[in-house]
Amino acid sequence: MGKCDLATALQNGILVFDGGFGTELYRKNYFVNTSYDNLVLTDPAVVSSIHQAYVDAGADVLTTNTYSANRLSLTRFGLAEKVAEINCAAVALAKKAAAGRENILIAGSIGPVSGDDAALRTGAIAEQASALIGSGADFLIFESISNISDLQDILKVVRKVDFPWVPSFVFDGNGVLADGSNFHAVLTELENSAPAAFGINCGTGPETTFEAVKLIIPQLKLPLIVQPGAGVPKNVDNRFMPMTTPEYFTTYALRYVNLGAKGVGGCCGITPAHISDLVRSLKPMTKMENSAALKIEVREADLLPAIPTEEKSTFGKKLISDKFLKLIELTPPKGFDLTDTINKAKLCKEAGFDAINLPDGPRASCRVSQVITAAEIQEHAGIETIIHCCARDRNLISLQSMILGCMAKKLNNILFITGDPPKLGNYPFSSGVFDVDSIGLVKLQSRLNCGIDVGGQPLGKNIQTAIVSGVGADPNAIDPEREYRRLAEKIEAGAEFIITQPVFDPDALLKFLKRIDHFHIPVIAGVWPFASYRNAEFMKNEVPGVVVPDWIMAKMKAAETKEAQRDAGIAIARQLLNEIHGAVRGVATSAPFGNVKTAIEVCEGY
Repeated sequence: MGKCDLATALQNGILVFDGGFGTELYRKNYFVNTSYDNLVLTDPAVVSSIHQAYVDAGADVLTTNTYSANRLSLTRFGLAEKVAEINCAAVALAKKAAAGRENILIAGSIGPVSGDDAALRTGAIAEQASALIGSGADFLIFESISNISDLQDILKVVRKVDFPWVPSFVFDGNGVLADGSNFHAVLTELENSAPAAFGINCGTGPETTFEAVKLIIPQLKLPLIVQPGAGVPKNVDNRFMPMTTPEYFTTYALRYVNLGAKGVGGCCGITPAHISDLVRSLKPMTKMENSAALKIEVREADLLPAIPTEEKSTFGKKLISDKFLKLIELTPPKGFDLTDTINKAKLCKEAGFDAINLPDGPRASCRVSQVITAAEIQEHAGIETIIHCCARDRNLISLQSMILGCMAKKLNNILFITGDPPKLGNYPFSSGVFDVDSIGLVKLQSRLNCGIDVGGQPLGKNIQTAIVSGVGADPNAIDPEREYRRLAEKIEAGAEFIITQPVFDPDALLKFLKRIDHFHIPVIAGVWPFASYRNAEFMKNEVPGVVVPDWIMAKMKAAETKEAQRDAGIAIARQLLNEIHGAVRGVATSAPFGNVKTAIEVCEGY
């Protein structure tokens, strides 16, 4: 299959762009008194090595080393007459690195052109654009546009050229350029032009870029390409720390994709290591997005009537009653001694909890099987369990086998989740399976509950599972429309209850509940107590999908001792629970760092 053009590639999936080029050259000891663009002639090997590193990292788009390869910028180095030669060589080096990967696109980079004479500026842009097009670039990308004047110069050129092009802007967190123009002015300026996509690049870091993306993308009709720079170090306890590690960068890049970005990459300070990390996490995520459509061919006559929720388990019976449910999450141990876990489960039963939540390899970590843990808890502690089942680690055959095993041990409650990509945990080189996502898992379970397996075959004469199917939901999702759409699909597939992500903003939860009220499905709210101020900071800054309001952070910070912070965490959780108590069917709390007594105090009296 031949190479797609940019527009087609953006429609077909998520494109990964490369990272910074100038900063990579600087790291290779070429200092700022060097013409970086001319290195394509004087040291092509070093330029090729950077391109190759991005190819090896998995980039789908290579950007030419021509950011300042225009006549006005090259004049400072006495290289004005080499515009065509430099741009031609730059494209050739990028294409050589892409050899053997026919789907890699070559972006001809054009940076800002400075000068007081508008005619000279547009002439320099036109000359460089002509050289890049003539040399075989697949499209032009005008990078780091920071004012309307620069955009107007570009438009004068591209409106005379029939070739794919992308304008890429440097916005602050409020969607404003350096000259004070907001993104509305930018979109107005672009109305009579036809770029292939809209870009955002560089800036002060991934977090600021994220704020701009949130503002801009709802009003954007073009595909969005986001390439943040590494930004500047942050002051953390009077230490200036560079925050943009590969994992930090990837976390934000995936958030851009969740908001609807069709291309992600990096700018200044983003290295091949960052791009490699992104690719490893994005591929499983892309597979998740395409894996919901599980089709099981079966004749309706072969389906057994599903067992009613209230007859599947004690928990199922409670779901349809008026009882306020109390759940607690206990993480299975890393080893295989379950004594402590069972003892904690006994304390929870004595405290009046209705079930124990058992996560499935949370944050892509390795724990003893949650199925074995659940069986031991139900047998020795006498309290029901809700097993989490994630799609990350098992194919369809293994998932079905696990569910049948649950039935054999009377483990009748399962929460189906998609799961974190392995890259987010301690085993980054393991492979995510993702034959299905959480939607597909619920579809699979609904068929098993009607006696049909994943291959469309009956489980046996009058044999069917009796699993109460739960799903997760995030009231603070960065893309509420996507979250709502996926939740609707989960419910249509057969979900019988919802457990939300931890909620620290009652107004956000109540707004979410109002929107989904027409589904008439029991919602159990996640209310987790903080163990310390540091614990709150981690949840606020490092856990995707969790929003911690400033008033909570202030209360936690005001508590000076470890004991006072624990008490503050409990008080905050109880305050939140009191505010939402009448709006939900129950609460799902956690035992921070395994301390079930904290969770018991949160739920005492409810």
